[in-house]
Amino acid sequence: MAQKGIQLDRETFSCSICLDLLKDPVTLACGHSYCMNCIKDFWDEKEIYSCPQCRQAFTPRPVLLKNTMLAVLVEELKKTGLQAAPADHCYAGPEDVACDVCTGRKLKALKSCLFCVASYCEKHLQPHYESPTFKKHKLVEPSEKLQENLCSRHVEVMKIFCRTDQQSICILCSMDEHKGHDTVSAAAERTERQRELEGSRLNIQQRIQDGEKDVKVLQQEVEAINGSADKAVEHSEKTFAELIRLIQKRGSDVKQQLRAKQETEVSRVRDLQEKQEQEIAELKRRDAELKTLAQHEDHNQFLQDYRSLPALSESTSSINIRPLRYFEDVTAAVSEAREKLQDVLRETWTNISLTETQVDVSLPQPEPKTRADFLRYSRELTMDPNTAYTHLLLSEGNRKATNMGQQQSYPSHPDRFTSYGQVLSTESLTGRWYWEVEWSGEGVSVAVAYKNISRAGYGLECYFGFNDKSWALDCSKESLTFRFNSVHTPVSGPRSSRIGVYLDHSAGVLSFYSVSGTMTLLHRVQTTFTQPLHAGVRLQYRGDTAEFCKLK
Repeated sequence: MAQKGIQLDRETFSCSICLDLLKDPVTLACGHSYCMNCIKDFWDEKEIYSCPQCRQAFTPRPVLLKNTMLAVLVEELKKTGLQAAPADHCYAGPEDVACDVCTGRKLKALKSCLFCVASYCEKHLQPHYESPTFKKHKLVEPSEKLQENLCSRHVEVMKIFCRTDQQSICILCSMDEHKGHDTVSAAAERTERQRELEGSRLNIQQRIQDGEKDVKVLQQEVEAINGSADKAVEHSEKTFAELIRLIQKRGSDVKQQLRAKQETEVSRVRDLQEKQEQEIAELKRRDAELKTLAQHEDHNQFLQDYRSLPALSESTSSINIRPLRYFEDVTAAVSEAREKLQDVLRETWTNISLTETQVDVSLPQPEPKTRADFLRYSRELTMDPNTAYTHLLLSEGNRKATNMGQQQSYPSHPDRFTSYGQVLSTESLTGRWYWEVEWSGEGVSVAVAYKNISRAGYGLECYFGFNDKSWALDCSKESLTFRFNSVHTPVSGPRSSRIGVYLDHSAGVLSFYSVSGTMTLLHRVQTTFTQPLHAGVRLQYRGDTAEFCKLK
């Protein structure tokens, strides 16, 4: 009896949430008691504040106060040897699956049996481990959804899957309403769907790996953009600071020159002013003498004094006052310099603003299928006269090149191809581009190349398609050949006087198409481009022409 009393005390003074003896016990209005921290944590995860045992709801959230009498009682009981409930008395809490066999206060279930459609605690599970009768039963982790395995019509375990109706059924269903249907055991269907699931997981994992690689590439792109922008900002700040210092120095020099000129001119004018004032004073003195002489009443004395007067000196005043334009020429020169500087800065800023800096950081996208799709990426290309071989004549706004077979009037330039009839586009190609080349003649190459391809001499390093810096499709009336790094690949396909070129720089895709009524893929390259590209053409023979088409 004493042992039974102690067991009752354990249940009475244990928290139903942590299943341990009460710590800082609090008692709710419904009469149930819990550890203060346990009930706090329980309510923190809920929207409705209720008792975990009787489900009585409280509004608003109750203020928890320690039950002092209960706390003292628990401490006294501890001193008499009362401890937490042993492991075999782990009772089912609100979030646990309870044993279906236990009566009274139920223990937590350790396993659920799919055959029995029941859950068992450790004690009641033992027959499944010990008795051969239960050997074929399927034990799983505790589940509250066991009843879903029972057929609602026949109350039998559903061990069969009907593929016709895509649902689980029992053996009686297979002989009744599902008779003649395509049925298999639930285990067999699970095995097949498991294979599909594993395939889906492998696909997802591969996509995750690809996505992580893309994220890494995008992060590198962000770092590259930030680094490039920081360098550009630093350079521009330094350059404009130097310009400001130069302008300030020139302004200081002009100011000093103006002040020196001012001082010289003022000194010269004041010297003349002083001489003029001295002459005026002398004239006033003579005028006073003459006035006094004119007032003499003695005629003889007047005549005698008049004859002794010295002759009046010649006037030294020859001042010619010019219009006040001493420094207007300086003002005009400074204004002209200002206007020129403004024009230069305005033109440079316009070029900076209009330069298309396209950062292609988009995730891989499918290649266009129709010509209309390709035309979405078309932009006008022009040929750079500074790169054109001297026998090529550019026309149509530098979109068309003709091999004239003789020297044209071009200035010397380090970017010019000196030995082969080649020319590159002015535009730098990154991102996604599409353009078309209309050609005629005996032999024309449609190409793309890095800007740093060699230009001077007859070496293969200058020749489109014969090095690792250019890719070229050679077109003639008889054949088509793709060339890269001196590797020649014959190309089959319809002959056309118009070749379409599609470039996805970041994806490393370069495709050539025959364009007539329809578009036919001639050759596709998959590689990694390490630099921006330029479109190019090579005109092999006199009379050959190639034109970057205007596309609408």
